[in-house]
Amino acid sequence: MSNTAFTRFLAGRFTGSLAVQMQTVAVGLQVYELTRNPLDLGLVGLSQFIPFLIFVLPAGQLADRWNRKRILLGCYVVQCLCALALLLVTVSGVSAVWPTFLVMACFGTARACFMPASQALTPNLVPRTLFRNAIAVNSATWQIATISGPAIGGAVYALAGPAAVYGVAAILLLVGILSLFGMRAPPQIAAVGEASWRSLMEGAKFVWRRPILLGATSLDLFAVLFGGATALLPAYATDILQVGPQGLGWLRAAPGVGAGLMAAVLALRPIGRHVGATLFSAIAMFGCATVAFAISRSVWASLGALVLLGAADMISVFVRQLLVQLDTPDDMRGRVGAINSMFIGASNELGEFESGLTAAWWGVVPSVIIGGLATIAIAGIWSRVFPALRRMDRFPAPTGANLPR
Repeated sequence: MSNTAFTRFLAGRFTGSLAVQMQTVAVGLQVYELTRNPLDLGLVGLSQFIPFLIFVLPAGQLADRWNRKRILLGCYVVQCLCALALLLVTVSGVSAVWPTFLVMACFGTARACFMPASQALTPNLVPRTLFRNAIAVNSATWQIATISGPAIGGAVYALAGPAAVYGVAAILLLVGILSLFGMRAPPQIAAVGEASWRSLMEGAKFVWRRPILLGATSLDLFAVLFGGATALLPAYATDILQVGPQGLGWLRAAPGVGAGLMAAVLALRPIGRHVGATLFSAIAMFGCATVAFAISRSVWASLGALVLLGAADMISVFVRQLLVQLDTPDDMRGRVGAINSMFIGASNELGEFESGLTAAWWGVVPSVIIGGLATIAIAGIWSRVFPALRRMDRFPAPTGANLPR
């Protein structure tokens, strides 16, 4: 498969991710301005997580049986329609927040189908010898969108309001659709046998039988679940740091800056030794950065803590993605990717709900401090529960027909 396919894939993913990041800033800020209730920020995440949890495992089986390119195209079409629906709700002057939650539920469904197919497709696009670099470049591209998307979204929101953000997001998703439409679909090894509950659960069994995979994916799940402060950034920007919509954009972008810089380092010098120790150190650093952000009252110190947080998260993402992709055959990559996606979705969307709920109970700042301390504790506990992961020195060799030569 030529590099043209991978380039088109990156371009489509970049524009789609840019749109999603812009939209996330606008939704969070718009909901908080309407209600001033941090619990509603958590409900934005929960409205995405429930359909994600329902559909992500069937989506993994779908990615192993159907054309993955077509699945990605369909998901982008649904996301584009969601952006247009948010635009319609905004220009109609609706003051209730439930229509936004409903649209985000549709968005969560599309994301549930997108993630396993996207993860399963990536290894087919590059030669085996370039796969580690491709993972890093793919992550770096996503992080550039994570950096620029919130900043652009916050600036557009401040200048022209949420409707303009949703309109731009819809256009960017349309560009992503056109980019993926022109991509030559790579060959894939389809799963054999009838679709059934047993085949649906093969991905979970595969991960369960590999303690290193189970440890890495569950570690990221609980670390981000308890340590996710990004859901409360609208409250920090409005009430604590008092930096407004544009400042919120920079706060949302700061983790992406750290992650993008780390992704660039990993693209040039991928992790080769002391993989397990590096992973646990990164999770502990993530927790420390979360606590530092929680207690900061300086905008610059807060931005610095978020940059460090993003860099630590990038290390975790890099290690987990390589472990999943290198140790999974192509005909199971969608289902294993669905398990990985379910853990990611739980840590992100469910983590947003957890952050909003604990903020409503204890206050914004205490909830983030407790979450950061819990992340540090998780790193210590998991290092005991999964000693093989802690002692792992090198990544495993690719199995069988995993990757193109």
